[in-house]
Amino acid sequence: MKSSPDSVRAGIEFSAELFRKAKRAVVLSGAGISTPSGIPDFRSEGSGLWSHDEPLEVASLRTFRTHPEKFYEWFRPLARQIFEAVPNAAHRALTGLENAGYIHSVLTQNIDMLHQKAGTTHVVELHGTLRTLSCTHCFQQVDSMPYLRPFVEQGEIPHCLYCGALLKPDVILFGEQLPQRAWFEAQRESRACDLMLVAGSSLEVMPVAGLPMQALDRGAHLVIINNSPTYLNVRADAAIQENVSDIIPAIAEQVLYG
Repeated sequence: MKSSPDSVRAGIEFSAELFRKAKRAVVLSGAGISTPSGIPDFRSEGSGLWSHDEPLEVASLRTFRTHPEKFYEWFRPLARQIFEAVPNAAHRALTGLENAGYIHSVLTQNIDMLHQKAGTTHVVELHGTLRTLSCTHCFQQVDSMPYLRPFVEQGEIPHCLYCGALLKPDVILFGEQLPQRAWFEAQRESRACDLMLVAGSSLEVMPVAGLPMQALDRGAHLVIINNSPTYLNVRADAAIQENVSDIIPAIAEQVLYG
């Protein structure tokens, strides 16, 4: 059930007050913050990526190792959407809050780099990034931009210029561990914050879905903005079931301009 207009307004005002009082606020963002930019999420019924494909068949480390062409065939439309996407109002609003000193860091499950494109500087990428590719043989890491356009436009599977082996996007596939440095930093940020904003995440994918609990266990406030309920709505100070691209800019406006 969507939030009522009155409860939405109250939630926006209360969330803004929490931001104004917070000394160290962090954001945990998920796929829902990027859907307004044209990038599909994974679990929405009908439109989510996993409503059309079996994730272990197309997006697992095993598939990449044994049938990389199958992975790249599945990945090409998504890479095109990411390549063409621009930040939306929610990304820009978070950047505004960071610039004004109200947000310490953004922990993101997304690989689309839209937070960085919007100008946010302290972004922790928990599921990897499409900014770089790594060689599966010599382990050279390269900037993805020279490879992305030929891949998106002509379907050219990227190969290493140093040894000729296949290049893998530095995104986390099923069967891979989270990047250790990013995971440790995300835990530190979650345990040190006094306010966490969950933006566009269903909180269904562990271990990232456990980060808000680490914040709560240390006395932090919790605000959740997502189209569907999460397992932590009952623990949140405010839970608004609306589009993040509408609600986050409204919160930012209240914080910055009253």
